[in-house]
Order: sequence, then structure tokens, then C-alpha cells
Amino acid sequence: MVALFLLFLPAATQRAQSVLNNQPNMIDFFNSAAFSLFGLPASWAELIGAILGVAMVVCNIRQIHWGWPLAFLSAILYVLVFADAKLYAEAALQIFFAITALWGWWQWLRGSSDTGQALQPQTLQKHITIKLIAFCAISMPAIALFLSKFTNSDVPWWDAVPTVLSLAATYLLGKKYTANWPLWIIVNIISIGLFAYKGLWLTVGLYALFALMAAVGWRAWLQVMKAPA
Repeated sequence: MVALFLLFLPAATQRAQSVLNNQPNMIDFFNSAAFSLFGLPASWAELIGAILGVAMVVCNIRQIHWGWPLAFLSAILYVLVFADAKLYAEAALQIFFAITALWGWWQWLRGSSDTGQALQPQTLQKHITIKLIAFCAISMPAIALFLSKFTNSDVPWWDAVPTVLSLAATYLLGKKYTANWPLWIIVNIISIGLFAYKGLWLTVGLYALFALMAAVGWRAWLQVMKAPA
């Protein structure tokens, strides 16, 4: 799944850059200002995407599979938000999130663990940890260099780091590894600084809330693992 993103990134970033150039009326509406926060406009896409995002995390914490279709809808809206802010890796990531949300939904509905049982919160194995570390070490500079060379992003490295970590966290969430939650905390903290720099204040608040909710989710899943079968 994560390797597919690297093949998908060039086309997705080009789409993210051009998404604002030929907009139908519906996209115009979602990109229009819903309200202003600290003197900067927050779009309808940002507002609705944030609401859906919070509902999604609540579902994830409670292991409710409906969180994945909510993730799909939120991701589609945030493509518009990040493309407008010239955060092209983040915009491409949202397109990929929309696709992987369907995979995650299937995993939670029909997926199984190595023992053949339905997925339950589980501990991350060492060999998967090594593979994810290698993926991050290769992908972060690759995406940052791509953004520097082929887009007008002014924060290529800052954009690339949470993008790659988000891919890893999404995989872990889909497989119900408890390690997805501390990784989401790291992603959210990094993203708060990035979005504050870009003036996306509603999203800053959203990701601060996400960080807190990730801590709650981590604790909740650990308790599920400790509970008697």
C-alpha cells in the first residue's frame, strides 16, 4: 500500500496544483469562506472536513467501521484545502487517504489477523517496525526532493515528513496495531506547526484535538488488549 503512494504521487500532486484552475460551482462553494478565524478565512471544505474528521476519530477509538467512510469524505474535502494552501504532498496524501479508506473499511469488516481471527487491537511486530522505518527513511527525502523540483511548495521537507508518517500510521490503523496511535500523535504535533505557518487555524485546532484524541485512543485500545477474552 505505501509503495503505491510513491508511484501515485507525481500524478496526484499535478492534480492538486491544477484543481483550482478549472473549478465547477460546487468546488467554488467549498473553497469559499465559511467564516474568519484570526483574520484569516476558513473555507466550507475546511469546516465540514474538520467535523467529519472528528467524527472519524471517535469511530476509530471505539473501533466502529463507519469511521472509514467518514475518512473518505473528509479526505476529499481536504484535497481542496491543502491544494489551495500549496501543500501539495498533503493534498496528494488526502487523495491517497480516500483510496485507502476503502481498504481500511474492508480490513475492519472482512480482514483477519495472522491467526485467521477477526482483527482486534494488537502489538506491532518487530519485522513490521523495521520495514516501516526503512520506508520512512527512503520516502521522506524522495518526496521532499520531488516537491522541491516539480512544485512551487515553499515547505517541501516540512510537508513530506507528516505525509510519510501519516501513510505509515494509516497502515497500522487499518491492521489495528496499537502503535498507530502514538504515531498519529507525532504526525499531529508536526502538522500543527505546518498548518499554523500556512494560516489554516481551524485545521490547527483540529489537529490539536486529534493529538488529544489519539492519546485517548491509545489508552482505550491498550485497555481492550488487557481485557480478558
